[in-house]
Amino acid sequence: MTWAPVGSPEELAGSLDRVGYLADEGVATAAFLALRLGRPLFCEGEPGTGKTSLAVALATALDVPMIKLQCHEGIDFSQALYDWDFPRQLLHLRALEAASGAALDADVAERSLYTRRFLLARPLLRALEEAPCVLLVDEVDRADDEFEAFLLEVLGENAVTVPELGEVRAEVPPLVVLTSNRTREVHDALKRRCLYHWLEHPGLDREVAILRRRLPELSQRLAEQVAGAVRRLRAVELLKPPGVAESIDWAEALAALGRTELDAAAAAATLGAVLKYREDAQRVVAGLDTILAG
Repeated sequence: MTWAPVGSPEELAGSLDRVGYLADEGVATAAFLALRLGRPLFCEGEPGTGKTSLAVALATALDVPMIKLQCHEGIDFSQALYDWDFPRQLLHLRALEAASGAALDADVAERSLYTRRFLLARPLLRALEEAPCVLLVDEVDRADDEFEAFLLEVLGENAVTVPELGEVRAEVPPLVVLTSNRTREVHDALKRRCLYHWLEHPGLDREVAILRRRLPELSQRLAEQVAGAVRRLRAVELLKPPGVAESIDWAEALAALGRTELDAAAAAATLGAVLKYREDAQRVVAGLDTILAG
């Protein structure tokens, strides 16, 4: 199996549109080039700008599996690549002992333990085995330098060696999307291996279009009011500025309450859908009229 042909960024944008992801020209071009050139796509941006959603939408639009590696502090080789299923190995060893009725040949027993049957494939190994697929390496900035170096080696070779089994190489390289919220700077060596794209929050018109696409029952006016208010909230110094997901949540909450206007009362009642910190809510409530007035 190989990648389905995609003729242009516009064609890819159309495919993404059909699965509900409204990609601007920059995003569509970056994703198209990553696919065409076989290069990982490194997406940086503020939380809530659609980095993770892009990987999900690409997998859906291209009709391939999506495999996610969620990075975190302390993530290591065994969590990302593979591990051995120790409980099953132990049960197998006990079964061999019971069946043999005598002393086991140690070499034979060891060889039987380290087979594909007992290998637990983690996201990186699964992506190499199941490609073509989309591999999402989410929040790579949360991992440490050592893991970055390991990741760089795997992505560069599209292959890994399991000492007991040999080399596993992807016949078709996976489409790799790495995301970062820029909690720290990722090393240049990893960025050089990738195509790079910075994702901004969508413009007003595109955010309105996203809201109407996700919530067809939402009126044009309410969508514009929500999108405009969220844009003004992003300009306030908040602990966590709202992303597109919070925009959708806020609009959905208003619709669920049957509100057709975003007035002060409706905003105050539903502020928990868009702001997730008490301090942010307190700061905004004090100037809510200004936020709504624009």
